[in-house]
Amino acid sequence: MIKLEQRPQASRWWTYGSPLLALAITVLIGIVLFMLLGKDPVKGLQAFFWEPLKTTYAMGEVAMKATPLLLIALGLAVCFRSNVWNIGAEGQFVIGAVAAGGVALLADKTTGPWIVPVILLAGVLGGMVWAGIVALLRDKFNANEILVSLMLVYVGTLVLGYLVYGPWKDPMGYNFPQSKMFERVTQIPKLIEGTRLHIGTLLALLGSALLWVFLFRTKLGFAQQVGGLAPAAARYAGFSSRRALWTALLISGGCAGLAGALEVAGPIGQLTPYVPAGYGFAAIIVAFVGRLHPVGMIFSAILMSMFYIGGELAQSRLGLPKSLTGVFQGLLLFTLLACDTLIAYRLRWVSAPKGAAKGGQ
Repeated sequence: MIKLEQRPQASRWWTYGSPLLALAITVLIGIVLFMLLGKDPVKGLQAFFWEPLKTTYAMGEVAMKATPLLLIALGLAVCFRSNVWNIGAEGQFVIGAVAAGGVALLADKTTGPWIVPVILLAGVLGGMVWAGIVALLRDKFNANEILVSLMLVYVGTLVLGYLVYGPWKDPMGYNFPQSKMFERVTQIPKLIEGTRLHIGTLLALLGSALLWVFLFRTKLGFAQQVGGLAPAAARYAGFSSRRALWTALLISGGCAGLAGALEVAGPIGQLTPYVPAGYGFAAIIVAFVGRLHPVGMIFSAILMSMFYIGGELAQSRLGLPKSLTGVFQGLLLFTLLACDTLIAYRLRWVSAPKGAAKGGQ
């Protein structure tokens, strides 16, 4: 029989091999799902893993969708490494979009390009304020940040709904719940003409580099990680757990808010009830698949973006349900959690004792 045997020390190889094994198992389960649904598994896998990379435009779409996922995951990595469980990045994303949209709506025909940095700054501040509520309640009242951050997602969505159904509703929008389209000057500059890829992708890559420096080359980043791994040791060393809490949540909220600003001032171009796209929740998977490392999260964000686009293609071309995207995301997370067992344990074949075998006969 197979037995789990604890390793003397964690396997360095499986730390990086586990996500690859999880992806392989996810693909195998996906093949079975396609067959059960009566669809060609080859065409299904092509929709998820080939079509999103087939052309320059398609790769631009992958990079565009990966941008908010990566930005949010970068902030979440700081929280999770600090043992602060921010599950409400989706709400911070929404409020960042609302704050950025409010600034964008102030623009008119005479507004100059200076409005773009202001829009992005408003998004960052909006996300930070929303995450700051979580930090305040945890700091002053010891409220559980998981519950508070998660509940604030729904509050943020209601705030957005109130605005687009009420004071910010476009009077010329045929009664649809949406703001007016933002002025052209507010749009995020594109990187490649003919695609929707914008400078947010460069900001996300720059954020990855800055996070690497922060975590591995600064005293503050070291203090954040020590506080997450060994709170007692952090207190003994004089590191402030309160400062770590506020730093982690403000960075995370700012990153999510920036992602929301880039989304509404980029591909969407207005505020609608459909701004919440689930990026804040998907970014949790991105963070863990990327091992909370700035470089690893770049690749996991691209993979998750391919799942989004692949799900849309499978829906339009193969007639599969839209929820298939969430199924693949969930499968990847659960298989990763299962495969992570191999980091601390090894599989060993143990022959059954002879006495036990005879007893069974």
